[in-house]
Amino acid sequence: MKTIKGPAIFLAQFASDAAPFDSFEAICAWAGSLGYEGVQIPSWDGRLFDLKKASDSKDYCDEIAGIARSHGLAITELSTHLQGQLVAAHPVYDEMLDGFAAPEVRGNPKVRQAWAVDQLKRAARASRHLGLDAHATFSGALAWPFLYPFPQRPTGLIETAFAELGKRWRPILDVFDENGVDACFELHPGEDLFDGTTFEMFLDHVGQHPRANILYDPSHFVLQQLDYLAFIDIYRERIKAFHVKDAEFNPTGRQGVYSGYANWVDRAGRFRSLGDGQVDFGSIFSKMAANDFAGWAVLEWECALKHPEDGAREGSEFIRSHIIRVTERAFDDFAGAGTDEAANRRLLGIG
Repeated sequence: MKTIKGPAIFLAQFASDAAPFDSFEAICAWAGSLGYEGVQIPSWDGRLFDLKKASDSKDYCDEIAGIARSHGLAITELSTHLQGQLVAAHPVYDEMLDGFAAPEVRGNPKVRQAWAVDQLKRAARASRHLGLDAHATFSGALAWPFLYPFPQRPTGLIETAFAELGKRWRPILDVFDENGVDACFELHPGEDLFDGTTFEMFLDHVGQHPRANILYDPSHFVLQQLDYLAFIDIYRERIKAFHVKDAEFNPTGRQGVYSGYANWVDRAGRFRSLGDGQVDFGSIFSKMAANDFAGWAVLEWECALKHPEDGAREGSEFIRSHIIRVTERAFDDFAGAGTDEAANRRLLGIG
């Protein structure tokens, strides 16, 4: 068995124009001071990372990795959550999603989509330059506006959406394969891949592609009321990345899963800092250890109540205390008698 690596932290929610969150050097120093051992980098944030340069230059990637190392950190994965969203975007979201793209492609969905595909391919090459074998992303969504089947969906609508999604992602996945990197989709409401069923539909449309894998985040499953522990066993072969994020679901007589358009503080389902929600992380880390997950445990901080710096400080120790250092021998080895095949046959009465 392998011991999960960590704790690590996703930098997206912390990057800002204020020190120490305004440069890769400074944010690594901050993360290292909190006891983190790895950082997941948002590839779209130019304050921290230059994706184009990283995809073209191994020297640049060596420099970035060296900065992280100088603060006791490894780079765990790159993330293209924002760019991945733009690989497949329903027109109803065009105006809201423009902010995810480079200024020169905004207002032109076709050009923006081509830019996003190029970003994903660059991320695959950059990951190879950094020596990484997993990458975090979103699938995008064509069918999400039609999630609830009323008005009745036209026959074949969802099938057509997933056929198109597979058509767009298959060439991207091939580039990831050429670079030896798994594309790990965070299964997330708002994306067409948001649970196990939709992930399996996607696999069917990309020919069960070996590089189409999962970033496991239990918080989104709490909000959907999905069995997040059973999920680990079902998809153990496809789980290649792990976000450690907490959540809670407290339905009332007024709201449930959909939460009636309430803001985050007032929703029945909301994200919380680690240890403040309902996720059974003891069982999750046990299953991950038993299933031989060899990747990183990465904090993704999102909370409707707590200050992010407090969540980050507490999250480091929370993850560290949950990582199971796997045993190298059986607990009852002291009672072993030692035997051989002939003895086994005698014991079974088949000698």
